[in-house]
Amino acid sequence: MLYSIIVPVYNRPGEVKELLDSLAAQTVKPFELVIIEDGSKERCDHLLGHYRSLFDIHYYYKDNSGRSDTRNYGMKRANGDYMLFFDSDVILPPFYFEKLEKAMATDYCDCFGGPDAADDSFSDMQKAVSHAMTSFWTTGGIRGGKAVMEKFCPRTFNMGLSKEVYERVGDFKDMMGEDIDLSIRIRNAGFKIRLIRDVFVYHKRRIDMHRFFKQVNNFGQARIWLQLIHPGSLKLVHTAPAVLLISGAILLLASIFCPWLLLLPLLYAVLIFTDSLLKSKSLNVAILSVAAAAVQIAGYGTGFLKAFWFKMILKQPLETKENLTKLYNRG
Repeated sequence: MLYSIIVPVYNRPGEVKELLDSLAAQTVKPFELVIIEDGSKERCDHLLGHYRSLFDIHYYYKDNSGRSDTRNYGMKRANGDYMLFFDSDVILPPFYFEKLEKAMATDYCDCFGGPDAADDSFSDMQKAVSHAMTSFWTTGGIRGGKAVMEKFCPRTFNMGLSKEVYERVGDFKDMMGEDIDLSIRIRNAGFKIRLIRDVFVYHKRRIDMHRFFKQVNNFGQARIWLQLIHPGSLKLVHTAPAVLLISGAILLLASIFCPWLLLLPLLYAVLIFTDSLLKSKSLNVAILSVAAAAVQIAGYGTGFLKAFWFKMILKQPLETKENLTKLYNRG
């Protein structure tokens, strides 16, 4: 089976170089690489020469139009039986395709996703953000953890689907939460979705706390978009950061009269710290993980509450359910 790897790129030649190196190191190479440069000023095509002798590469440059349209552009030009999606800032372990081939031969599925992790070479900040994004205590395991609180939805940092799925379900929509939207549509169409935990990637996020806040703020808003488009998709676990944010504010006010209430968020911080310390074996990463968890809760929670208020309560004109549906069905 031939896999088409589809990677949208925007001003990230350094990241692409690391991804190319990890693809070159694969123990088996049943794939082609489709790189779509989304209007970048810092192009990566000059990096491809050496790697063209190692595996098949197709490079395209187009005007900037966003990640969904860019992935769709690549899907239309893919030759494989199966399409894989990676972010440009991921690195594949050398056994990725070896394990994927084995998993598919044992139990074929129409769509799959794998988890993400931090490599030992990552900075302490990258490891802390990775912990905040992958720990059960911060996300409920929804990104592929061993313990999960909802049905697994593959995400485009590590996701695959068959050409049959693409032909029947369609492509990515121009919306927040576009990968989860596609996963829901795939499941609703009756296709099998599988989490393959052995097929993981190292997610090397180039991020600081400010950008991390903006990223998870968008994730929080996306959950409301998804609920408007797919009623019933909003689960209890998705509300947790907003609930924690509101609870924290209430505890802070109540602590004026009952100071001992501040022990509750402190205990949660100790839990995050201990979990990170046991996994990373680094005091600095554990401390940063507490800060990253706080940013995640604040960012996601405020994004969720903002979207809930403006989109679901006030029903703003441009993003009422009717207009979201028009956006969803566009194209």
